[in-house]
Amino acid sequence: MNTCDGQVGPESRGLPVEILGSASEQQRIRVPMAPGSRSLNLSNTVAVVIYKAWRQVEFGKSL
Repeated sequence: MNTCDGQVGPESRGLPVEILGSASEQQRIRVPMAPGSRSLNLSNTVAVVIYKAWRQVEFGKSL
């Protein structure tokens, strides 16, 4: 069984450098935003990432 974990930081500044530096570029996920947007609500960001992960493991087939 594959597992994963995630960390999110405050909307105002993101993850501290020490934590961000502990993951390689390939292990990081960036959620794109429209140009000029101030921020994406943290809970919405987490929902987008979880939804995408569920789709990749075909979560709907297990319902």
